[in-house]
Amino acid sequence: MNLLFAINDSFVDQMLTVVYSILENSQPAQITMYVIQDQELAQTEKIAAFCRFYDVDYQPVLVSDEEFADAKITDRYPHTIYYRLLAQKYLPQELDKILYLDADLLCINDITPLYSTDLGDYLYAACSHSRLTNVTDVVNKVRLGNEDAEAYYNSGVLLMNLSAIRAQVEPQDIFDFITKNKFNLLLPDQDILNGLYGHQILALPDELWNFDARKNRTYEMLSMGQWDLNWVMDHTGILHFCGRDKPWRSGYFGRYSALYKHYQHRALRNLTERNVQPAAQLDPTPAVDHGQS
Repeated sequence: MNLLFAINDSFVDQMLTVVYSILENSQPAQITMYVIQDQELAQTEKIAAFCRFYDVDYQPVLVSDEEFADAKITDRYPHTIYYRLLAQKYLPQELDKILYLDADLLCINDITPLYSTDLGDYLYAACSHSRLTNVTDVVNKVRLGNEDAEAYYNSGVLLMNLSAIRAQVEPQDIFDFITKNKFNLLLPDQDILNGLYGHQILALPDELWNFDARKNRTYEMLSMGQWDLNWVMDHTGILHFCGRDKPWRSGYFGRYSALYKHYQHRALRNLTERNVQPAAQLDPTPAVDHGQS
């Protein structure tokens, strides 16, 4: 199972929590974790120690932040959010599929069925949250100029058909879209994904693979009461803590707060309890530096 993250140092513990939750609830033969970063993470040794302990293959991928120098960024949306859009450029060419995950989620059941999804000729598979909000698909299609898209998709869980993406996604198209829509991008990377490729995304059920943890009552109403807490714990593969409020922060009291803290505590406690110390340096495989490409 190939996993992709794009983070800075503020999200290392959260990323490790995601990976731990996968290991607890899925049984992949091997996990290879690619982490795109614009400079070597200060906590690289911590990540490496975690991966050695859990037998995860860690592959740091260094890229230049100059590629998106003119792209819109905020405190919530740094340059790293754009890297998934050009992941095919940075990743090994022999990879044909990878699962991109945001760091603000939990995998609480087996995600192997998600990873095994047949993408066919689609570039991506993702979930839409449109039915949970007041913003309609029509508004987003018109705003982004892609009326052929089936829905407006959340980019936090993105199964990527790398072979098809390499053949069809041109970096210049992305840069041109950013320039043309610079003042119209509300959720920058997500808007780009939907604006350019929304019509080439396979729709997945969000109640299974991208459950918005803020919208419990909405899900229950949509399902006539079926998708309650018990159903989620038994069936949902991925809980996504969308929005500004995050479960690792003090003052968060969402329904799944204790569940998140349980996984976070276990993920990091296991390292310290068993005296797993960070190595002085990374083992054999060096980071791939695409800064000059």
